Amino acid sequence: AGMAGAFLMEIRRGTQSALLVIRYAAAELPSAPVEVSVCADSLEVKSGGSCDAAALPAGVRLAPSSCRGLRRLRGDGLHLRMRLHHPPPAADEVFTLRESLKPNKDYVFYCQSCGDIVVKDRKFLRVLPLPSENWSDLVEEWCCHPDPFARSTLHPQHGDCFVGDTFFLLNSGNESHVPESPKSKENTRVICKRCKTMLGETVSSDTIKYYVTEVIIQPAEGSFSPIARSQFVQSMVAQCLLELSSAKSTFRFTIKGDNGKTYILIWLLNSDTLLVESLGSSSSHSDFTLFGDILTPSSGPVGTWNAVKVLYQPCIQCRNTELADAWENDMGVHPLKFPSETCLELLLVLGLSTTSLPPSLRCMNSFQVRNSFC
Repeated sequence: AGMAGAFLMEIRRGTQSALLVIRYAAAELPSAPVEVSVCADSLEVKSGGSCDAAALPAGVRLAPSSCRGLRRLRGDGLHLRMRLHHPPPAADEVFTLRESLKPNKDYVFYCQSCGDIVVKDRKFLRVLPLPSENWSDLVEEWCCHPDPFARSTLHPQHGDCFVGDTFFLLNSGNESHVPESPKSKENTRVICKRCKTMLGETVSSDTIKYYVTEVIIQPAEGSFSPIARSQFVQSMVAQCLLELSSAKSTFRFTIKGDNGKTYILIWLLNSDTLLVESLGSSSSHSDFTLFGDILTPSSGPVGTWNAVKVLYQPCIQCRNTELADAWENDMGVHPLKFPSETCLELLLVLGLSTTSLPPSLRCMNSFQVRNSFC
């Protein structure tokens, strides 16, 4: 009777608060009074002769007496804020790229797009972190004499794997897909032999860079497990944001392509969000026609996701050039580099996620809002 029966609840673990949005079917308003019942472990919506109820996931307990701020927003539905009875289970610990590789173990690198083997049975004696890509810009602040690292290069030997913010550096060895003598920027691109996807680029005659968004690394005794492309890209980018914000207290990022262009400005808002959504008639699913695999919830009629909430601005087609220039010159902004094609994929995923939110939650100041699932 005018109700879609779908709801979206955004929970903040840190503040133990929740925003509940009960969403109407498109362009419909209830023809009868709506009665919303909030219990510690369930929600119920009555309108006319219909009644829609949903049990909340285990670990999510509300404090019904704290409900406040009930209002209806056109195009959204009913909004209601409340407190939690106790915080939901903590999200998994922050994943770090270095933890995905261990010394003295054999690994296989697969192309994430098609599963073709890129690096076979490689054992690393050392797995070492690299400094940030702009580390040399800070040398003048560290040293009172000429740069002692000016002629130094950080190139891995055969048993080394160097881990950067968004890439792995390996000794190229005898990899057949690596250009023997790059003569131009285009010739430095490392391409998958099967699907022709860009996997990385050559850094020198014996060093190759693989981007974390383009390869899946598995122990040699394991097997390739396919992951939907859009889900993998957003998960890896979210993990990069979490790791850097945790280690460096950096919350603003520029997403750059391998061509040097800035594609996206990202501002990390929080990483303690838990989304709870009814699945029966959720509007977000119809909005994810191209990237429906992004939403991979827990089983049952109600899905839950750990999410990273970000603000973003696209910088393609000459948009936001002044803001991008200001961020470029700001030492508090951290650049992240990915293949240009992946930057465009990420921008599309961001846009699709924004359209899945209720209209009132899609913007903050001049930025667009996006929930990225870990």
